[in-house]
Amino acid sequence: MTSSTPSSGSLFVIAAPSGAGKSSLVNALRELEPSIKLSVSCTTRSPRPGEIDGRDYFFLSEADFLKRQQQGEFLESASVHGNYYGTSRQMVDDYTSAGHDVVLEIDWQGAQQIKKHYPLAVGIFILPPSLATLEQRLRKRAQDSDDVIARRMQAASSEIAHAPEFEYVIINTEFEVALSQLIAIVEASRCRFTQQAERHRSLFATVGIHVQPN
Repeated sequence: MTSSTPSSGSLFVIAAPSGAGKSSLVNALRELEPSIKLSVSCTTRSPRPGEIDGRDYFFLSEADFLKRQQQGEFLESASVHGNYYGTSRQMVDDYTSAGHDVVLEIDWQGAQQIKKHYPLAVGIFILPPSLATLEQRLRKRAQDSDDVIARRMQAASSEIAHAPEFEYVIINTEFEVALSQLIAIVEASRCRFTQQAERHRSLFATVGIHVQPN
């Protein structure tokens, strides 16, 4: 079932290989645009240093996650690098129905599922300038073992192969440049007819244009 409720907000689906800078870019975007809501995902992986339950992720046991999955609580879910991840259907529906812009940080598998429910979701894929740079960044952050880094690098090529499925691709060579590109995409998406017509119904109604469901 797809979302059929007109909304002045946009849904941004942002994916990237691990270490490409996705979370840093999203955090910087939200500092500049605090009105943008972040859909906090559920995961079975352990918290990394500095991560807080309910802010960065909802950290669940595998049994709890699978129970929620069976009950249909997730808009999308996937197994990534040996851990489960899922997006709360209720959280996204509440934000979008209230007209908020929402950011989802998910992998390409999740993005495919989201597009089935929200065809107008804006897909943004973040890439490093090279695989060598990606490995350097993974090692620099010092959060994963050598084995985990090796698995992430092995997965990166297959993940990058799904970039054509996204409307936009940002090459994160210089952080500030990548951030400015991300902001430009957000601003442009807010000017799409569907969003503008919902914000300015009375304007369009005066000339006989009525907003249609998404």
